[in-house]
Amino acid sequence: MNWYHNFADDFNENFIEQDRWKLLLEGLGNTMLITAGALVLGVLIGIVVAGVRSSFDKNQETLKKRGGFGYGIFAFFNMICKIYLTVIRGIPMVVQLLLFVFVFLPKIDELPVAIIAFGINSGAYVAEIFRGGIMSIDQGQFEAGRSLGFNYFQMMRFIIIPQVFKVVLPTLCNEFIVLIKETSIAGYAAIMDLTKAGELIRGRTFSAFLPLIAVALIYLVIVMILTWLVGLLERRLRKNER
Repeated sequence: MNWYHNFADDFNENFIEQDRWKLLLEGLGNTMLITAGALVLGVLIGIVVAGVRSSFDKNQETLKKRGGFGYGIFAFFNMICKIYLTVIRGIPMVVQLLLFVFVFLPKIDELPVAIIAFGINSGAYVAEIFRGGIMSIDQGQFEAGRSLGFNYFQMMRFIIIPQVFKVVLPTLCNEFIVLIKETSIAGYAAIMDLTKAGELIRGRTFSAFLPLIAVALIYLVIVMILTWLVGLLERRLRKNER
């Protein structure tokens, strides 16, 4: 029974004394807040970047024949989007986070800066998800939109984007799961996320096992729940297709 008493003592010291469990609760709340905010920002950025990239790819020949100022503007924005994708996907997330917190936005609170940093990073990957979805839509859908008298933006809004969301939704949910795990580096910028909470408890009790196991289990449970929900969503979409 010694092991039981040792475990109970360790549990009490790590989580019950001085209400240290509240650190985990606060860290979990910040982790979910960063993840949700970053996902919303990432989706908004992703839609814009994917729209520019896919529109340029699909209409490049037509725009090139027309030439003029319009083609130059479109080509410029397409180049900006490509640079954005290259830079964001080429620099490690932890370096991007530190740059935003200590270099680009040092006078703003760390939590909103983390949301911005993770959102901009996520936007690059969401953009490629949406671009793949747009490019997968049959060309006949675009032609049908033109025959109805829609301009390109109306066609994207009313015909293409709703279909794209259905195609990319499971992948987008998986990006949400990946984003939750990526936020575990937020502690590098002195943000009280879930991982940082575990580290604080470890630093105060000098016990690594229970705090880190607790953090790992919380992440695991969150990911398992979200994975189950994504599976449920995919089955629902397959039923609707039938």
